[in-house]
Amino acid sequence: MSSTVAKGDLARMGLLGAAACEQAEAVIAQAAAARLETIRVLFVDQHGILRGKTIVASAFRRLFECGIAVPSTLLLKDTAHRTAFPVWSENPEDEVTPMQGASDVLLVPRPESFRILPWSPHSAWIFCHVAFHDGAPVPFGSAHVLARAMDTLSEQGMELVVGLEVEFQIFERVDPSLGHSQSGMPGVPIQTRNLIQGYQYLTETRYGEAEAILDRLRRHAQALGLPVRTVEIEMGPSQFEFTFEHADPLTQADAMVMFRTMVKEVCAAQGLHASFMPKPRQDHAMANGWHIHQSLTVPTSGRNLFMPETAETLTPEASGWMAGLLTHAEAMSVLVAPTVNSYKRYLPFQLAPNRVQWGRDNRGAMLRALMRPGDQGSRVENRAPDSSANPYFALAAQIIAGSEGIAAGRQAPAPTVSPYSDDAQKLPRSLGQALQAFRASDLFRTALGQDVVDYISHLKEVEWARYLDTVSEWEQAEYFNLY
Repeated sequence: MSSTVAKGDLARMGLLGAAACEQAEAVIAQAAAARLETIRVLFVDQHGILRGKTIVASAFRRLFECGIAVPSTLLLKDTAHRTAFPVWSENPEDEVTPMQGASDVLLVPRPESFRILPWSPHSAWIFCHVAFHDGAPVPFGSAHVLARAMDTLSEQGMELVVGLEVEFQIFERVDPSLGHSQSGMPGVPIQTRNLIQGYQYLTETRYGEAEAILDRLRRHAQALGLPVRTVEIEMGPSQFEFTFEHADPLTQADAMVMFRTMVKEVCAAQGLHASFMPKPRQDHAMANGWHIHQSLTVPTSGRNLFMPETAETLTPEASGWMAGLLTHAEAMSVLVAPTVNSYKRYLPFQLAPNRVQWGRDNRGAMLRALMRPGDQGSRVENRAPDSSANPYFALAAQIIAGSEGIAAGRQAPAPTVSPYSDDAQKLPRSLGQALQAFRASDLFRTALGQDVVDYISHLKEVEWARYLDTVSEWEQAEYFNLY
């Protein structure tokens, strides 16, 4: 079928294949039938945050023909939205040389990601890959990093299947902190109070109190095509959890970003504030984990390589995969627990891990093994990641570390039954410690490329340095009167 999309610049450069061009035509027709007014053209940045431009519906076809340009500095921001690289220097660092002068990069739409927004039905999302104008992919683009890891695993004759558990809080917004003096990079935190009191884990009465907003979020998630499995009252005040059916890593990474963004936008419109911060600084607040359930299958047969033949045993693939996750746990921490705040979550007896070990159905261990004979859902749950992670980087890290364990013939150690008292290696206690391990990792330097490791490390080192340079309330209380 002849179309302007198939004859456009993106198709000629090989950035949209024949199937994508055909799918683009279907999406354009869908947008017209829905009488959309705007389309939000977005990419997932280095922190897992959606950025991009909003176009009017009449410009939608042009997007598939030519893409759309955005400033390359969007890929160079730290978590305060400051440009963290020397783009105005005559001698910029190697990884940002093509972005010198805040030049443009190209957003290449992914037609399969198109979603009409149920909470804003005149508008839609479409996610994009990020490329340079010559068509070369930006090596540290989120989706590109995950796609490379998935391709490597596929070449080994295996596919990763992922299930998600996502924890977060919803608070009532008391003060949005919109005063001129409260603006900044970052701005002053908004003021909140609890939506429900909490500490009634999985109780029906608490669910009843929050049912209105939870129903709204569930319906919107399902309308986006996200496979919601459960909606739960979590441990802490105003804390909730959604779980999702299993899917491939790219689908789940997209789903995590869609869900996280939808929750924040819908809650904000209701006068609420949703937070996926790992450990909010509110009295009695519990930490937010993002538990990644994972198993390996054979693509041709669908056979679950983690399902044992006899009880209390591990298949060679399950043993090697877990051994890889454990061996490289410290180095991958930057990718699964990417913020300064992430490491305030690794405390004993908080249903979060603090040591590098695994256990059978043990919620205190870093890896919770759920594998039984005859159970096609046999899997490993990694409880180290938190809800602030860039899901594309985090899932790529699982593949890189786990597949190395299999390829190297590693074997998992004995399981733990006392995850907070065993004399085992501890998970990093700070972002700084995690950064040292990430930079020193030969595995991640080889799998991701030196430029990607340097890029992620630089972003996080800027964040860590700003934290170290800040005088905390603890220091003020500890020393101001004493000395």
